[in-house]
Amino acid sequence: MFGGLDPSHNWNERRITVLDKLINLNPHKIGQAYSDKLNQSRTNAIVVKNALENAPQINTQFNDTRLENDLNMVAQMISARNELNMNRQVFFIGFGGWDTHDNQVEQHPELLTTLANALSKFNAALSELNLDDKVVTYTASEFGRTLTSNGDGTDHGWGGHQMVMGGAVDGGKIFGQLPSLELNSEDDAGEGRIIPSTSSEQFSASLAQWFGLSDSEILEIFPQLSRFDKKTINLFTEDLSV
Repeated sequence: MFGGLDPSHNWNERRITVLDKLINLNPHKIGQAYSDKLNQSRTNAIVVKNALENAPQINTQFNDTRLENDLNMVAQMISARNELNMNRQVFFIGFGGWDTHDNQVEQHPELLTTLANALSKFNAALSELNLDDKVVTYTASEFGRTLTSNGDGTDHGWGGHQMVMGGAVDGGKIFGQLPSLELNSEDDAGEGRIIPSTSSEQFSASLAQWFGLSDSEILEIFPQLSRFDKKTINLFTEDLSV
């Protein structure tokens, strides 16, 4: 719908007029609420467009891949933070393809290469903006992979590895305890599904703490932290652990 509202064309205003008439035809409360949200989205899109036009430009050249295009837009939104009057920003990017039940030997290296190149470009853009120590980029996944093969790939696992990047990160380290990679070891929950040594709550709480949440706010958001003696991980050069 928004793709049809292209301000570069002279018929744009007519389309907006027709759209306004259509969304105002429904007198139902739910329909009116939908119309209000639609109008709010359109207004916000205009605000973002104007902010991006007035924000400092980024010279880092991103390649034309979906992930790099997404990270390029994130960098531009960060660049426009003052125009948008934003003190804190959170962005989510989905990057699929890791559910490698098949063709893992060829597919997995390609995914890692795509991710590495995109993160490198994003880090360069942040350095250009002098914000590399103000932004933390991290990966998250709902499951890992098994140690065992299904013949051409692996199946759903449990534990896995995540990456954290940023000038504030105490980088070049592995946080947590590396498991044994032997089948049927104490770290194997069955069929090569590795038991995590660090919980997703501990990982997320560490990021939330860096973001400025208080200890009480973190415990409210992550109630399962009460199960762990150590609530956070020392991911950052500044010790924020609790």
